[in-house]
Amino acid sequence: MITLNLIGIGTGNPDHLTLAAAQAMNAADLILLPRKSDAKSDLLDLRRTICAQMLTHPVKIVEFDMPERADQQNYVGAVLDWHDAIATLWMEQIARHLPDGGNLALLIWGDPSLYDSSLRIAGRLPDTKIRVIPGITSIQALTAAHGICLNDLAGPVLITTGRRLRERGWPDDADSLVVMLDGHCAFQTLSTGHVDIWWGAYLGMPHEAIAHGPLAAIGPDIIRRRAALRKEHGWIMDIYLLRRRP
Repeated sequence: MITLNLIGIGTGNPDHLTLAAAQAMNAADLILLPRKSDAKSDLLDLRRTICAQMLTHPVKIVEFDMPERADQQNYVGAVLDWHDAIATLWMEQIARHLPDGGNLALLIWGDPSLYDSSLRIAGRLPDTKIRVIPGITSIQALTAAHGICLNDLAGPVLITTGRRLRERGWPDDADSLVVMLDGHCAFQTLSTGHVDIWWGAYLGMPHEAIAHGPLAAIGPDIIRRRAALRKEHGWIMDIYLLRRRP
């Protein structure tokens, strides 16, 4: 039997890890670290740093190459195929390194429950007990960086993606939107009047970047800064909160 520990590690800052996360890492028989493209080598380095700082005794660490998601018109189909490929890789690593079972750990950005597919991929693994260790989300890191409340007094918040915002516009009956997974600055498609934005990239990291103000005034600057940061680092993770003013 395999116990798969999906450990939320926050936004890459080792200080974001909880005691439960550190304990789960140290209880693991194997930690798998995904390797992505060279442009995203920083992400692997951050996971290596977290392991170096949090492990109090030797734990086997294995790195593996992540498959790329196909860029095709059928987005959902491409994602499902990608998940199948990742699950196959996990099973191959388990068969190779934990043939008799044991505790496997995967370090998940943010929290495994929020816009992350690790739980769905884990569901494809047979004879596996899944354990989730929650982590600080990028939403929490964003509001902390700006020193703001996520919601207005007694008001709701809707969490969505850049793709959905771009395709469907501002949702009805929502005054506050958190937008994640937005590689194309979907806020450009909105009517910018009476909307404020709180934006953040690389939250919690030494090169954290944040901006806040009326969307009409600072939206273009965010687009420029985002492009420059992505070029400089080879990758970017960002998130933003939009709120309509009364």
